Amino acid sequence: MSAKSKVLPVPKLASISAVASAAGVSIATVSRVLNGTKAVNADTRARVEAAVEELGYRTNALARSLMRGETRLLLVLVPDFANPYFAEIIKGVESVTRQRGYGLVIAEASQTLSRHSAELDSLYNKLADGVISLARYADLKPLLCEIPDLPWVACSEHVGDSEVPSVSIDHRQAAIDAVQYLINRGHQRIALLSASEDYMWARQRHDGYEYALRRANLPVEPQLVRIARGTDYVHGMEAAGALLALEAPPTAVFAVADTLAIGAIKAFRRVGRRVPEDVAVMGFDDIPVAQVFEPALTTIAQPVRELGAAAAELLLKRLAGEPAESLILQHALIVRASA
Repeated sequence: MSAKSKVLPVPKLASISAVASAAGVSIATVSRVLNGTKAVNADTRARVEAAVEELGYRTNALARSLMRGETRLLLVLVPDFANPYFAEIIKGVESVTRQRGYGLVIAEASQTLSRHSAELDSLYNKLADGVISLARYADLKPLLCEIPDLPWVACSEHVGDSEVPSVSIDHRQAAIDAVQYLINRGHQRIALLSASEDYMWARQRHDGYEYALRRANLPVEPQLVRIARGTDYVHGMEAAGALLALEAPPTAVFAVADTLAIGAIKAFRRVGRRVPEDVAVMGFDDIPVAQVFEPALTTIAQPVRELGAAAAELLLKRLAGEPAESLILQHALIVRASA
């Protein structure tokens, strides 16, 4: 640095006592004006507001919240950052919480729920006011017992017999609708690409698949059911590869996630199988890429952002001490080119 160079001083933020001195009032009065906790006469309020404007005073929102016993932070537990389905839910959550003055902390579920994670310490130390969980409900049970007074909301899985309110669709009925559509198109050998059935929604979609087949007097063939190792595209490719090895491959595939369905289509293309001419593929979720992928994906659409927004509203109700009942939102069958 040259001799002529100068380091500019960092502007010092005005303190609440400086505001009180400039306005000619007590610190308590400034606090009442800023927080709106008690009535203050119009002349005093005007003097305080003028001093705040002149000095550029900014309240410390975190400190104020901690004094009230809250952090204004909500934790969102996400099973898989790579899955765009969860990203869309978070956008819905944020659309509500931003307007209510809450910030979000997004954490990977398996890491957070491990015994030595910083996020888990935060929950025990009440550094988050509440939790929206997109993770498996079964994984949360130990925490729900250990921290019973921390408000939770489950999103994406419907937990019928739990005290934790949830927001979901009817996964079983949605799967029935998907498989019935394939049956109506003339398919009789319909495969299922499922996810780990530790997830309640995966079990419910599997149940809907089997119900639709039985209702149509079609056999449920175990070799046509493949449980993918995860829900990424590559897992769909792997699971579809196992179907291709069958002596009598299916004419249609119902995948419990769009990412699995897209992976399956890629696997079919690699061996020259045309979609939907040789094999029809049905997805689930209606993630943004579903309509721009070729062929565009026929799928079950979840109201993904609405799920996130409704989960946020439920959690805010719980934080306010209001009743918060579970919600089932409507799904829709979106017909495109893949089936």
